[in-house]
Amino acid sequence: MKESLESYIALNADRYPERIAVICGNECCTYAQLNSRIDEMVAKLQSSLPHSGGVGASPLVCLRASASIDFLVSYFALHRAGFAVAPMERDMPSATFEAVEQELSRHPIPEGTADVLYTTGTTGKSKGVLISHHTIIADAENLIAGQGFSHDLTFVVNGPLNHIGSLSKIYPVVMLGATLVIVDGLKDVNAFFDAFSTHLRVEGIPARYATFLVPASIRILIQFSADRLAALADRMDFIETGAAAISQADMQTLCSLLPHTRLYNTYASTETGIISTYNFNDGRCQAGCLGHTMPHSHLFITEQGTIACQGDTLMTGYIGDPERTATVLRDNTLFTSDLGRLDDEGMLHLAGRQDDVINVGGFKVAPTEVEDAAMAYPLIKDCICIPVEHKITGTALKLLVVMLDGHTLDKRALALHLKSRLEPYKIPLLYEAVPAIQRTFNGKLNRKAYMNPSF
Repeated sequence: MKESLESYIALNADRYPERIAVICGNECCTYAQLNSRIDEMVAKLQSSLPHSGGVGASPLVCLRASASIDFLVSYFALHRAGFAVAPMERDMPSATFEAVEQELSRHPIPEGTADVLYTTGTTGKSKGVLISHHTIIADAENLIAGQGFSHDLTFVVNGPLNHIGSLSKIYPVVMLGATLVIVDGLKDVNAFFDAFSTHLRVEGIPARYATFLVPASIRILIQFSADRLAALADRMDFIETGAAAISQADMQTLCSLLPHTRLYNTYASTETGIISTYNFNDGRCQAGCLGHTMPHSHLFITEQGTIACQGDTLMTGYIGDPERTATVLRDNTLFTSDLGRLDDEGMLHLAGRQDDVINVGGFKVAPTEVEDAAMAYPLIKDCICIPVEHKITGTALKLLVVMLDGHTLDKRALALHLKSRLEPYKIPLLYEAVPAIQRTFNGKLNRKAYMNPSF
């Protein structure tokens, strides 16, 4: 095992100098070129620093995470020069960026730190998570073993590179000397689909493609570009999803569109790293299943029913916040708020977050279960189940839905649909059609935005 991704880039520059490392728009870069550009930037970094301080004078650098080769060159060069990197939202206001820089400068950086990644902050203040070089390599090896990344793979990244969902896919690609294609989100759906037509070849073998898509993006593609997805069936090796729950209806549709493609649902977070994965295109299509743990990870279910993770992929801690770190990371174990269970095969099943569970008349309801049942209703585009104060029952379930264009909400029909799939206490009392459901950038339901409504 090499000690860093940058070591693998240098190795692959020798092994596969002409292999395409990165493609972004009309620009491409071989491994030899990528390594050379990194070295050139390292030299500039070293010459620009005061001689008295050397490279170690500024251990952490904030960097806007643009969808570009330049970002990757800067990211890898800073690591190679001895810096830790804090990848930030590329469109973050300058005042906010400078405030984060100032705050981070107050805290010591543990030796071996590669990145400080910020969480989305949907359940509270965003937290800076310390990720080591060792953790990055462990995450890469987990993905290689769990999902079959290989040297002849071309991986299309279309999400923000300042969060683990997309950033972590760079790890195994670089380690194996495979090819990365960077697409700037799904704003230009043509550019996304064009990325799967680069026709790269390795020793005469047609390129095999893969990508990562959050569930919200999968739903958009299913609704508006199902035929174009189906056309990728012969070249799409696998798709990974995660970051939020994917409905069983969408899982089944994706399986039918891509019958021979491996479709992975992965359990991962900024704090835990990449833990487990499940190919739901296995003929069973189990909703909520997140599969077996990968080589560098272990998990168990606590007495409270929550998931606890162990292994080499865990964060080092929250930067500048040892008290908060101690609440979740103890004895080399990361205690999450995710509710889960292990089945007879040892596979993990997720049942939502402990904080999200709604108490209705003494019954515990996971809103994700209600939402999954609702998403199987053919006229619903999106939804969220929330608790509301009710003058008679105390707490009631309310379902907010976005209907497909041209359709109106039939509350009775939807309630009957849910009655056929859920226990009586899980069926919402209230229903409302809304123009949109608030989500975070990576497709998670923004439950915080719906706190404390009343009826």
